[in-house]
Amino acid sequence: MSKRVQAEAVSAWFGDHQAVADVTLTIEPKQVTALIGPSGCGKSTFIRTLNRMHEAVVGARMSGRVLLDDDDVYAPGVDPTAVRRTIGMVFQRPNPFPTMSVAGNVASGLKFGDQRPARREMAGIVERALTQAGLWDEVKDRLDKPGASLSGGQQQRLCIARAIAVEPEVLLMDEPCSALDPVSTLVIEDLIAELKDRYTVVIVTHNMQQAARVSDVTAFFNLSGAGEPGRLVEVGRTAKIFTRPDDERTEAYVTGRFG
Repeated sequence: MSKRVQAEAVSAWFGDHQAVADVTLTIEPKQVTALIGPSGCGKSTFIRTLNRMHEAVVGARMSGRVLLDDDDVYAPGVDPTAVRRTIGMVFQRPNPFPTMSVAGNVASGLKFGDQRPARREMAGIVERALTQAGLWDEVKDRLDKPGASLSGGQQQRLCIARAIAVEPEVLLMDEPCSALDPVSTLVIEDLIAELKDRYTVVIVTHNMQQAARVSDVTAFFNLSGAGEPGRLVEVGRTAKIFTRPDDERTEAYVTGRFG
C-alpha cells in the first residue's frame, strides 16, 4: 500500500557545502510527483534524503524530518536498510548487477531481508515484479542470462523490477530516462503511469515535456546563485505549474527563459 511522504524543513549538506535548504513538501500516495529545476539545485540530493541514501555519502548530513505517513524515518533506532526497502530507488543510469542473471537481479533485495522466500515463492515474486515492470514477456525465456546482456531500456526496467520486488510503498526515480533512447523513454513513461496505481512515485527530470506527460504534481526547485543551496520555489498540480504558475521564477523556467 502506497503511503504519504512528508518532508519538513529538510536541509542537506556535503561537508561544509549546503546543497538543499529548508524544503517542506508533502508527496501524496498514488500520484506521480515530478521534481524539476536547473542542474545543481538539489533535486537529486533532496530525494536521497527521503530514503536515507544521502547519509551513505561520507561527510553528508541532513536536518529536518521525513515522515512516512506518521513515522519519522530518521527516528532513533530506525534501520536505514529497512527504510531503503520501503522507499525504493531507481537511478539515472541502469545499474543491474553485472555478475547476476536477470532473475538474480530481481531477487537480490529479497535475499537480504529478514525472511528469505522459498525457491518456489521466489520465482513467483520474480515473475510478478518483471510483469509489473513490463518486462516479463521479453525476458521470460532468458531469466538465467546476465542482466547486463539486456538493452539499456530493458536494463532500466529490470532495475525497476528489482526495486518493486521487495514491495516498497514509495518509488523514487532519479532521471530514469536520461540515458535512454526516445522509444525506451516512452516505454518507461507508460510504466510510470501504471506504477502510480500501486506506489507513491517521485521522479526527478530535466525534461519539461516528460514532467508534463507523466506527473500529477510538479515541484520546482531553484537556487539564487552559484554556490547557494537549492530551495523549493513552488509546488502544485502539474497543469497549473506549466500554464499558470504563481511565481515568476517558475514561469521563466517552464517557458525556457533560463535553465
